[in-house]
Amino acid sequence: MKNEASQTLRLAFPIIIGELAQMALHLIDSAMVGAISYKHLAAAALVINAMNIPFVIGIGMTISVSQMVSLANGKQDAQQVSHYLFNGFVLCTLTALAISFTLVFGKDLLYHLGQDPEVVTLAIPFMQLMGISIIPMLLFMTLKQFADGLESTRTAMIFSLAGMPLNILLNWLLIYGNWGFPRLELLGAGWATLITRTCMFLALAYVVLSHKTFAKYIAVRRKQWKLKSHTMGELLHIGVPSSLQIGMEAGAFAVSGIIIGTLGAVSQAAHQIALSCASFTFMVSMGLAQAGSIRVSNALGRSDWQKIIVIGKSTLITALIYGILCATMFVALRQVLPFAFNKEPQVVSLAALLLLFAAIFQISDSTQAIGAGLLRGIKDVKTPTFLIGIAYWVIGIPVGYLLAFHFGMGAPGMWLGLIAGLTVASGFLITRFLKMGKRNAAVPSPSRI
Repeated sequence: MKNEASQTLRLAFPIIIGELAQMALHLIDSAMVGAISYKHLAAAALVINAMNIPFVIGIGMTISVSQMVSLANGKQDAQQVSHYLFNGFVLCTLTALAISFTLVFGKDLLYHLGQDPEVVTLAIPFMQLMGISIIPMLLFMTLKQFADGLESTRTAMIFSLAGMPLNILLNWLLIYGNWGFPRLELLGAGWATLITRTCMFLALAYVVLSHKTFAKYIAVRRKQWKLKSHTMGELLHIGVPSSLQIGMEAGAFAVSGIIIGTLGAVSQAAHQIALSCASFTFMVSMGLAQAGSIRVSNALGRSDWQKIIVIGKSTLITALIYGILCATMFVALRQVLPFAFNKEPQVVSLAALLLLFAAIFQISDSTQAIGAGLLRGIKDVKTPTFLIGIAYWVIGIPVGYLLAFHFGMGAPGMWLGLIAGLTVASGFLITRFLKMGKRNAAVPSPSRI
């Protein structure tokens, strides 16, 4: 068990670093924008919440690439790996264009969400740039998933880390107008994000096409880089439910943020601070989930269910320990962390309170991510999607709304609803994985899932 946990952690470490680097970019943007005013921070939060659902749906589609590549790699089929790369890249490109088009031309929807008018005015141009930046980001994520599926997880990590100093420099130049550049404030953060994401995608594309690590998959492109409806169907079979799963979870947080925004800019800003901190720690859980999913998918390619069970249990135990550590950290630092984003007393006070609620759901948030990842690894995606929908949208959001408005708890009420949804989701997913693993391990000839 310890050996499996260490192997998963070795695979997960570069993924985690890459995920943390991406999240760090958002935190840096929030901190640098928040230094202007809490209204600018609230505007950034509004855009992030509004575009979060379509963005993570796109990320869910890219996950299908790592799952199918890992499965083919488990069978040691380089031809099939190359075929999934090409079809997956085309599918994710179309997805990225559709999402970007929707966000750019649907930006005026922000006027109809009951938000502070000044906040919306600041948010509209930022929304347009962030919508365009979805394209290079999802293309980068597609190539990252390809490399991750081959267990070459350090490749994308390097470029994710390299993007941080570039983004900080561009923010410093364009947000504040240093070195003679125009002072664009929130719009400057949008341009910095777009430029950084484009550079990251182009750099990773160059490596995938030219580096010896991937040479054998690129060498067979004349035979394998062809669109096939059956392959698209396989990718969609994983990608659509994965998108819905991640979308429903992110959607629950995004909708909660929009609902909290109706309480005022102070509540919106405080919510964004607490959520940014919780999202940062969640990236480690996501990295663990991806690594566990890749390893499980690879074992599925060899029909080794005993291995799948051991990998799954060891990853869940690791996630449990990590969740406890994060909860302890949030409780201890709840009065300190908000000052990294804003110094408005009302905002800091409410954010410190919300960080206590964030501490409570660290364990269930981590374990539910692992449960969903493990189930994706064994190609079980439809039923988990239904269970996640119940957890977040039948339990989480309604309970949060009732507590926030009918019981007058405000923002803390919405966070209690999120805790309920995450806890139920964790129980559903972990139970299902353990039952499926036990059932298939007991069958002499493996069943296709």
